Amino acid sequence: MAESQAAATSRMGLGPWVAVAGALLLVAAVAYYHQSSRDSEAHPAEWSDLKYSRELLFLDRSDGAVVILDYPGGETVDVLSPGTHGFVRGVMRGMARERRSKKVGTEPPYRLSSWSDGRLTLDDPSTGRWVELVAFGPDNFQAFAQLLDRSPE
Repeated sequence: MAESQAAATSRMGLGPWVAVAGALLLVAAVAYYHQSSRDSEAHPAEWSDLKYSRELLFLDRSDGAVVILDYPGGETVDVLSPGTHGFVRGVMRGMARERRSKKVGTEPPYRLSSWSDGRLTLDDPSTGRWVELVAFGPDNFQAFAQLLDRSPE
């Protein structure tokens, strides 16, 4: 019996383990975001020069996609297909939860900023909440950094 269980486990592959690891990473990122945005040091504007900033709207679509729009123009910057971009979705869920608690709607844009020291921040001027994205590693940092460079479609 032990042999058949080992064979079944072997056939399952790494897929479920990768999914579990991804979910744990997302939970850790959201928890870190939640803690760091409350107890963090001064905003980068106080110790670095702004290189570039862009205002964006993040809107949920009924099919599960997230549409990212340039503000104020309203042009589409990106569409995150359902089930993809877990880190971006996790950060935005945290930001949206803060907006709901302060009774702020989806209309005000978020500000994505690149700083002279290499940091990248996502700010919500309507709530005062911000998160430093470099703390989550290069892949997660890049998920947001590409939004600064992407031209509206």
